Amino acid sequence: MKLFFKKSGEGKPLIILHGLLGSADNWQTISKKLSETYTVYIVDQRNHGHSPHTDEINYDLMSEDLYDLVAEEGLRDLLLMGHSMGGKTVLRFAQQHGFLVEKMIVADMGIKAYPPHHDLIFQGLFAVDVDNCPTRKEAEERLSSIVKDEANVQFLMKNLYWKEAEKLAWRFNLQSLSDNRGELMKAIPPEPIDVPTLFLRGGKSRYVLDEDIDDIKKIVPEATFKTIENAGHWVHAEAPQEFLNEVSEYFAT
Repeated sequence: MKLFFKKSGEGKPLIILHGLLGSADNWQTISKKLSETYTVYIVDQRNHGHSPHTDEINYDLMSEDLYDLVAEEGLRDLLLMGHSMGGKTVLRFAQQHGFLVEKMIVADMGIKAYPPHHDLIFQGLFAVDVDNCPTRKEAEERLSSIVKDEANVQFLMKNLYWKEAEKLAWRFNLQSLSDNRGELMKAIPPEPIDVPTLFLRGGKSRYVLDEDIDDIKKIVPEATFKTIENAGHWVHAEAPQEFLNEVSEYFAT
């Protein structure tokens, strides 16, 4: 699959993958700074942003998509960074194509399976009913009636656009992502990853717990762990300067 991406800067290639219901655009501020040192690719994964929509989505497919991009661009000695769902994509890619990867950062995501926890968000997105919603204001009101967290509402609203005059649409493939939620919550396979990897977690998040560390090290022996204490799951958005400091230091050493 040919994924949509934006490329900037010069230097060693650094590919950044967003999380569920996100897009490359979520990383523009971070990529602008990192592009002073690296050739940065911010990528829309399948069923997100401007990349193709398909009925299927899982980590094997997303790893294959990433490989297609790497091959098309002729890249080696990669630096990879993925947040949440994107973190599992880069982990799966490293299991299958680790010889191409120099270092990785996994932002607030582990290797384990997670219980379903996006039901309310999907309920809110379907409640918008874009086929019968005349304005962005009404869409936001419908979404906010179910999704009470304002930050989540604003994050999701970034995906709403005018497909044509008086016709709203989501950038992501809502039906496919909803149908495949179980796939996206699965653990990655218990196959070794021989790539130095920083697991960079938010101190207010519950995605990577202290008790997860031993299990992660069984699969990723060269794993290291850092915590940004004042951030939650959206660690790069909630503490951008600290996040950038950790990323820059890790990739530079």
